[in-house]
This record gives sequence, structure tokens and C-alpha cells, in this order.
Amino acid sequence: MSTEQSSGPDTIVLIHGLWMNPLSWEHWAKRFSAAGYRVLAPAWPGMDVDVEELRRDTSAIDELGIEEILDSYESIIRDLDRPPIIMGHSFGGAFTEVLLDRGLGAAGVAIDAAGVRGITKLPFSTLRSGFPVLKNPANRHRAVPLTFDEFHYSFTNTMDEDSARAAFERYAVPGPGRVLFEGAFANFNPRTALKLDFANPDRAPLLLIAGGDDHVVPASIDKATSKRFERKSTAVTDYHEFPGRSHFTVGEEGWEEVADFALDWAREHAVQPAEI
Repeated sequence: MSTEQSSGPDTIVLIHGLWMNPLSWEHWAKRFSAAGYRVLAPAWPGMDVDVEELRRDTSAIDELGIEEILDSYESIIRDLDRPPIIMGHSFGGAFTEVLLDRGLGAAGVAIDAAGVRGITKLPFSTLRSGFPVLKNPANRHRAVPLTFDEFHYSFTNTMDEDSARAAFERYAVPGPGRVLFEGAFANFNPRTALKLDFANPDRAPLLLIAGGDDHVVPASIDKATSKRFERKSTAVTDYHEFPGRSHFTVGEEGWEEVADFALDWAREHAVQPAEI
């Protein structure tokens, strides 16, 4: 499909997750660009530097919170000529859900999406993945890196050690602890930035994609999110699980199948809101 000859979305906005940066989307961005789309993969505020620099100096993100991140992406999206397809991974998936609830986007794809307020499932593997940050309350005010072993368990558990280490060296960055604390306690905070209206009938269509072997966000979390949307809203919500895939589904072997499925679904279901 030629996006230039269509009134549909001509832009895809990619939102990375915690402990990642926009480089994690490099394969998807190249593939979507080849399909004729303008692809934007903005960094979270303060993270628009290379991996090594961010590892050396986290001062720009030590106090970064969810509301600031959401507002940054909303501003970028509202400046576009047409509502885009929004795709997010992990916390970026949760942000995608919130941005759609704010009336943004022509379609959204939330991949291995962190739970928003109202999703109470918290499997053991999720707790273990977040423990390096949540174990110390002081981490709420600093960015915390994962060790390779922690990264391998959380992100690349389906990959051999050499492939996992290559991914760790290329993509892993310290994650703002405040984001994880705010996410972990969203159900206890009625004013959380991760609050949305599950019954909103006017949001753009949403696809939730889960990995069958994801340790950070097990499929049960995305399945519960999908079911809650489906129970409460007439807006289009779909769910698809890819068996055997880890949390690093955007980069591990076979990512092409996931990317193509996400794009095909978004193109088929995209709507054009009256205004952005």
C-alpha cells in the first residue's frame, strides 16, 4: 500500500520501554520505512543520547517520571499532520494505551505492555524482574542499570548467552527508577498517569501483543488488559500471543513476524479521527 496515496496514517510512532532506548526499534524502523512510512522513534526525555553516554551519566533521567514521558509523546503526535499508528513496547505499550485514551492515534499496538491502573495481575517473574529497582526506595530518585544476568532473565531468557550478551551490550541502558515505582504502585494512586478509561468508546483500535515466555510482562497481564477493554468498551480491541517469545520480542530472532503482524493489523484497523 502506498501511504502517500492514502488518506490513512503515513507515520508510525515507536515508543521504547524501560531499560531500553530508541535503538531497540532499529530493525522495525528500517522495515516500516521500506514499507513507505515515515517512522519516528523519539527517546524518552533526557534519553536522546547514545548508549555509552547514557551509561556514563544518568543525571538527565534520574527524576524522570511517567507524566513527563507521556506529555512529551503527546506533543510530538499532536504536531503531526495526520494521526499516526502508535506502537509501544513494555512501558511504551502502556503509554500507547494511555495516548489512545487521550484521543491520539489512528491505531495502536501495545507489545508486551506493562499493566495500567486497574490491572492487578502481578506474576512472580514480574516481581523478580523489577526487584533490582524496587528493593531500594532510594532508587526512585535515580536511574538503575541491570546487570547482564538480570537482563538475561528479564529480557532475553529465550536466547542463548552469546546472543543475549550482544543485545545487552547494544541496547541496555539504566532505567529511571521513578517510572518503575510509579508503575508498580499505580493501583494505589488514583491520580496516576497510568489511569485510563477502559470504557472509552471513542479511542482508536488497539492490538495487544504478548510473548508466551515473557518474564517481565507475562502474557496473562496483556490478556487481562484485553479482556477488560473488551468487557467495557465498544472500541476495537484485539489480542495476539506469540508462543515462545521473550520480552525482547522486538529484537530477538523472528522479530519480522511480529513486526509484520503488528503493521498489517494496524493498517487494516486504522481509523481517521475527526481531529488530532
